[in-house]
Order: sequence, then C-alpha cells, then structure tokens
Amino acid sequence: MAVWLIRAGSYGEYEQKFIEEKRVYVTWDGLKIDLSSMKDWDGLKEAMKGLYPDDSDRSIAMQAGQVWRFALEIKIGDLIVIPLKTQRSIQIGEVTGDYVFEPDGPDPYYHWRSVKWIGEAIPRTNFNQDFLNSLGAHLTICSVDRNDAENRLRAMQRNAWKPEQIAKPKPTDGGGTGDGEQPIDIEELAEDQIIRVISSRYTGHNLARLVEGILKAQGYTTYRSPEGPDGGVDILAGLGPLGFGSPKLCVQVKSQDTPVDRPTVQSLLGTMKRFGAEQGLFVSWGGYKGNVQRDMASSFFELRLWSQFELLDELYAHYEQLDDDLKTELPLKRIWMIATPEKE
Repeated sequence: MAVWLIRAGSYGEYEQKFIEEKRVYVTWDGLKIDLSSMKDWDGLKEAMKGLYPDDSDRSIAMQAGQVWRFALEIKIGDLIVIPLKTQRSIQIGEVTGDYVFEPDGPDPYYHWRSVKWIGEAIPRTNFNQDFLNSLGAHLTICSVDRNDAENRLRAMQRNAWKPEQIAKPKPTDGGGTGDGEQPIDIEELAEDQIIRVISSRYTGHNLARLVEGILKAQGYTTYRSPEGPDGGVDILAGLGPLGFGSPKLCVQVKSQDTPVDRPTVQSLLGTMKRFGAEQGLFVSWGGYKGNVQRDMASSFFELRLWSQFELLDELYAHYEQLDDDLKTELPLKRIWMIATPEKE
C-alpha cells in the first residue's frame, strides 16, 4: 500500500466537502476530461495544454503528473493524507473506491475517489518533524514514500493517533516526497517549529498569559484569573488605561490539543452576560469540532473564535509590541523568501 498527499485547496476551501462527502477530488478548474481514457502521459499533457494554453510546458508536465497519479496510480487500500488549512491538523483516510469521472460536475468536481476517514483532525504536533517535512512539497497530489510513512501511520492508527513514539527519527534525504526532489515548504516548517515551542512553553493556564500579552499589545487593559477554577473566564479585557472603554471582552482559553465542541463555546455567551461583557473571545489551541465555526456565525457580532491560525496571525501582527519577557520566551525573526506557485 502507498501513502498519498492530497491538498484540499490553497486555503482549505475544499476541506468540508472532502470530509463531509468522504471523497477526495482533483480540484483543477475546467478539467472536464476522462483521465482514465488517456492512453499515456504524453496524451494527457497535450489535452491539458489545450485547456490551459497560458501555462508553461514545465507547469503542464507537473500538473499532468499529479492528475495522472490520482486517476491511475492510487489504489484501493492506499492511505490519503490531507494537511488541513482551516486548523493545524491532519486528516487521514483510506481509499475505498476506484477513480470516478463525473462529467456533469459541477466544476471543478469532475474527478473523485471515495475514502474512509480513519484519523480525523489529528494535531500536527502528534507527528515527528521529519514526517511533517515529507508533506511539504509544493504539489497538490503526490506520493509520500519516505521516512517509512505507511508503517508509521499504521502504528499511530493502532495507538489511537496519539503522538509518535520514535526515539530518533530516521534521517531524510532533504525532505520532499516520492515524486522527485521537491523542496520542503520552509514556511510550513517554520510554523511547525513555532507551534512546538508554544505547545511546550505555554501549557495549561500559561497559554492565557500569551493571549493576554497579545491583547495588551492591541491596547487592552486586562485582568487574568489565577490558575484553577475560573468561573468560565480566563481574561477580562477593556480598552483604555483603566479598561473601562468598549468593547469589554470575556476571554476563554483552552490549551489542550483536542478540538472543543459547540456547547463549550456557547457557554461563553452566558459568561459574557454574567460579567456584563459586550463581546467574547474563545481561544482553542486544538481547534474546533465539526462545523462549530460555521454554526456560531449567528453570534458573529458577539463572539470571535481563535484557533492556532488566528492566534499565530495576531502574534505575528503584534509581536513587536509584546512585553519583553514574552519576546524573550518566544524569540521570533521575520524572513523573506521567494513564493513558489503550488501546482508547479
């Protein structure tokens, strides 16, 4: 059996469709051709050149290789790895069906395979860094055959997807995947390292201290509850030097790796009324279950939800304004690099 990396959009825009329908799709716009009818790779390249005349020969070759593998090389029983973009976690599936071409679409959902999800929203921190590096190729569909990927995933499955227990990861040959020398995603690697540091240094109630530091950098005056039972609120915050300005916030912070459910989030709305707060902020390091974020849209003008993504965005945006002690604990440096188009 093989392991395949399939991305659900540059921004995770296809994730819910993949997960809810238990399918993985080729998501190239306008690719309305039966891939199984192609006699060879050269024929597929010619067909795709006709569909995407503005793309370079190199880009067409890379794209054709990816969709060819999806249709003709992935087998029933193979493992599918989807690095989620809407939360810092990984979805694992097992292929249960052959390639299907559905000409009635809609675009871009012409090509799919059915899967059974065997590992849902597993935190990236449960995987050793060498395995995460192998998911860093700038490709949408590719094989992952380095670092003993299949055996390690099967071992994690038997252990209920708990963190990998590997004393010393096997050395890699530069990262990438089984599809040639694809460089690892440096941005993803850097963010994984930052997350590991935060996970180790800001455990339990200590994560509330980091969130409080970000709020102070945004101009809030805060009160952080002492460690222990907090009555449903970790931080109270208000604008201005005394915190009497609006908006007045109730903040709840959950540091565990597991996603929280809708009732847990909704409880903050009641806490806000009890404290006379106008708005609330719920921070969940482990993300949110199912459709929590979509279901809570009715509370958009009262409540904000931060997962790791939003927390990191705010950290980066306000890092220079953090207290010196936080910057000492979490030393970061901005870098610039060339952006590589995903499909190339």
